[in-house]
Amino acid sequence: MRFCLLLALALLGQSGISQRANSGSTDQKYSVSGQIIDQETGNPLEYATVAFINSEGSIVEGGITDLDGKYSIDVQRGVYTIRYEYISYNTIEKTEQRIFENTQLPTISMSLDSESLDEVVVRAETTEVQIRLDKKIYNIGKDLTTSGATVGDALSNVPSVTVDVEGAIALRGNENVQILINGKPSAIAGFGSTDALTQLPADAIEKVEVITSASARYDAEGTAGILNIVLKKEKTLGVNGSAILNLGYPYSAQLTTNFNVRTEKFNFFNTTGLQYREAPGNGRFENIFFSKNVDNPLVIEDRDIERIRRGFNTNLGVEYYIDDNSSVTATGFYRKSKDDDETVNLTEEFDPSGQLDKSRERVEYETEDDYTFQFSANYTNRLDDNGQLLTADFQWENGKETSPAIIQEAQLFPTPEPLPTEDITEITEETEYLAQADYVLPIGENAQFEAGYRGRFQNEVTDYLLLQQLVAGGPFVRNDSLSNIFDFTQNIHALYTQYGNKFGKFSFLLGLRMETTKLKGEVTGVDVTSENENALLNLGFDKDFIGLFPTVNLVYEITEDENVTFGYNRRINRPRGFFINPFPSRSSEANIFQGNPDLNPAYASAFDLGYLKRWSKMTLTSSVYYQYETDAFERIQEDTGFETPNGIPIIRTIPINLSTNQRMGFEAGMIYNPSRKIQLNGSFNIFRFIKDGEFNGVVYDADDTSWFARLSTKIMLPAAIQWQTNGFYRGPTRNAQTENEGILSINTALSKDILNDNATIVFNVRDLFNSRIRRSFTETPTFTSDSEFQWRVRSFNLSFTYRFNQKKRQSRGRGNDNFDDGEEFGGGGRANP
Repeated sequence: MRFCLLLALALLGQSGISQRANSGSTDQKYSVSGQIIDQETGNPLEYATVAFINSEGSIVEGGITDLDGKYSIDVQRGVYTIRYEYISYNTIEKTEQRIFENTQLPTISMSLDSESLDEVVVRAETTEVQIRLDKKIYNIGKDLTTSGATVGDALSNVPSVTVDVEGAIALRGNENVQILINGKPSAIAGFGSTDALTQLPADAIEKVEVITSASARYDAEGTAGILNIVLKKEKTLGVNGSAILNLGYPYSAQLTTNFNVRTEKFNFFNTTGLQYREAPGNGRFENIFFSKNVDNPLVIEDRDIERIRRGFNTNLGVEYYIDDNSSVTATGFYRKSKDDDETVNLTEEFDPSGQLDKSRERVEYETEDDYTFQFSANYTNRLDDNGQLLTADFQWENGKETSPAIIQEAQLFPTPEPLPTEDITEITEETEYLAQADYVLPIGENAQFEAGYRGRFQNEVTDYLLLQQLVAGGPFVRNDSLSNIFDFTQNIHALYTQYGNKFGKFSFLLGLRMETTKLKGEVTGVDVTSENENALLNLGFDKDFIGLFPTVNLVYEITEDENVTFGYNRRINRPRGFFINPFPSRSSEANIFQGNPDLNPAYASAFDLGYLKRWSKMTLTSSVYYQYETDAFERIQEDTGFETPNGIPIIRTIPINLSTNQRMGFEAGMIYNPSRKIQLNGSFNIFRFIKDGEFNGVVYDADDTSWFARLSTKIMLPAAIQWQTNGFYRGPTRNAQTENEGILSINTALSKDILNDNATIVFNVRDLFNSRIRRSFTETPTFTSDSEFQWRVRSFNLSFTYRFNQKKRQSRGRGNDNFDDGEEFGGGGRANP
């Protein structure tokens, strides 16, 4: 019956049928409006159907609710039965409704139909996409291949997103992407690093918002765009939760519990996780030097990495409903981890004839002890029934990481002998505050005005101490040239305003954001003399920047299931502490990374033209995009002119404001469910990038085209066993110095529900063919480097999930809770399916 009603409404919309409701009615039409909400949670139900039925039992008018659960339908005067329907909810009918003037009907509260919950389960397990004026929302459903995985692993299955072999996240091939948790910068995602995402289970994700044309509400940071990870928060009354146990090889173990207690006035929620993970990796570097002064022009370095990750994290929150329109939420997040890493570098030097001249072994033992605590508070007040909304947020975070390391070296050939040892201690402390206020004012039926402020205040202090032996077995002496304390401060103030409206099938959202940035760095505790390379560096800086960032988002709704979108926004890429810290890493003696304190922000303007089409069993999304970036960061490799104590030239990787970049591309995504037993999800992205830049007399111009694609299939096998396989391929890429080969990665999984569907067991294999390896070749005027690196080898995982007082998936009814950082005007919801 529900599907018949939807079909009837569609036919009515296409054919323009207009029937008289009762005898004596005229052609005069009146506006009938109202709202539909979930009876248990009070959340609005979008895309619920409203049908007006005349005395003969025929549907004469109808429509669907918008993002806020509201509807407004023009109806001829008369007396009707009004039918309200929503998938998996009990149908409601109101008889003898007299429509003789513009009418505002009472709010309708709908309750779940327990007999149809199985239908909801099937729907929730399928990845769905929703289009908003400024983003795409992927309700990632139940991805079997990420059972026992982390948030970082789950992101690799989101269209437009790639995660490389070292965990770096890119959007449309661009790594300058801003990661938000529940709409805000967060310790859960990490600042300037995504390492923390490896400690959060993928099962905690409710949805991922891919924001390539961000509205003015969002930070302007991230030239590629924004990934907003929205975590689950149970909305149903009562006590419920789940426990997830994972075991894997290479050896890993993880236990995650989710617990929720909700009453009429309070909602308590908690996610706690324990993990142990071994992550072996390996690498190989083959460097050839052209200088005549180099005794051994060929240097080969083999690297084996053994990592052990131990972690504990917990997120505890309480939401208090002051009244029907306002609430306060307080959340505390604590993360504690300890990592033990052992990296063994075997370096072999060959003379011009190709004979082995020297070989050494360098072993680094590093331990990382770190903790992060974050407290956040939110106040939400729906000031009236028309959608006027005020929210205020405060967030405080403190973290500390201590990383002691011992680097031991020994010559293996021609004469075995020990070499001097290095003792390194690096301590990083970070404190950050965030304050934010947002105000939303609906204007009339379709317009909305919004304004707000956000301030972020971050301080990071890195204390780096290097002790070295001058001779093997001798006393340790402080290296005054490299030991230092780097104090980095970044303060950002932002004001924004935006206005949106809808005229028929056309919606728009215009915004302007102003951000002021202060970057300040100070280095103490270092001896800068003309005898070392640090004399060439500007070790202190104090910079101020101000920028205006306009945004334009347009939508034209061709039909309810087809639309065209256009977006423009200007964005900024600020250099982070790691990129600015001028002191080199010590993981490898001859291949180092060094920050550049002279880095300035890069700015980008981006355009996006998108198209969406829905059929009964398939959804197609596509877009054409273009980005122009100035002062873009580029990591270049160069010969420093210095040598290790053993005479090996030191190759430095350093970021600089190198180039002007142009990036243009096309992407398409498809979700196809031909039956309840087969589900397909695929995406394809091809892009071209053009770089123009020069540094130290070297031209770094590049022009290259690359692509990546993914395909996920889920099939229901006999005995109700589900089989899922995800395949990903990233095509070859190149820039002015480096060529990277293509990478293929395949994950597969089997799943079975047991214990009366209260539990699920999943077995998966990630990187089935052990092929997720980065192979690259770098060529410069003074050397070439041929490298191969595998961050993590193939892994096997067995996962067991048990749920109590909780359906396998809850209703997809959408809430307007503060976890989602609010929805922009229209989210375009009224204009977009």
